[in-house]
Amino acid sequence: MNKIDFATEKDRAQILALYKEQVGREFCPWDEDYPGNETIDYDLSRNALIVMRKENTIIAAISIEEDEEVDGLECWTASRQPSGDLARLAVSPKEQNRGIARIMLQYAMDVLKERGKRSVHFLVNKKNIKAIKSYEKFGFDVVGECYLFEQDFFCYEKEL
Repeated sequence: MNKIDFATEKDRAQILALYKEQVGREFCPWDEDYPGNETIDYDLSRNALIVMRKENTIIAAISIEEDEEVDGLECWTASRQPSGDLARLAVSPKEQNRGIARIMLQYAMDVLKERGKRSVHFLVNKKNIKAIKSYEKFGFDVVGECYLFEQDFFCYEKEL
C-alpha cells in the first residue's frame, strides 16, 4: 500500500530524481535547473512538500506553494480567500494513469483546509491537455489566464 506524508531531508535525492524524470516530457516546462535543490530547500523549510511512497521509493510529490506573483493575480475569487497554492505535482512515469495525481491533489487540498484555507488555486500550462482534462473532472474552475515564467497558463481555482 502507498503511504503519503511530508518529505524530510533524507528524501532529497529521491525527490530530485523524481523531478528530473519529468524533464523533457510532453508539456513539462521544467529543465535541469528547475525544480532543484533550492526549491526543495524552500519547500522543506515550510513543511510544504508532500510525497507518496511505494515501499521505500518516492513515486509522487506535490508542493504547497507560496508565490507572491501567483497569489497576486487578480483572477482569484475574493470571497474564497484565504487560499492556498499548489505546485510541482510530479508522478513517476512508471506510476502514471493510476489515479495517483488525483490522490495527491486531494491530500494536499485536505492539508490546506486543515491550515485554514478556503480555496486552492494553481496554474496549468495551456498546452497540458492531459492535466486540463483531469482538473475539469475534479471540479476546478478556470477563473483566468496569465503569462508567467515565460509560459501561458490557465488559472484554476476550487473552493475547499
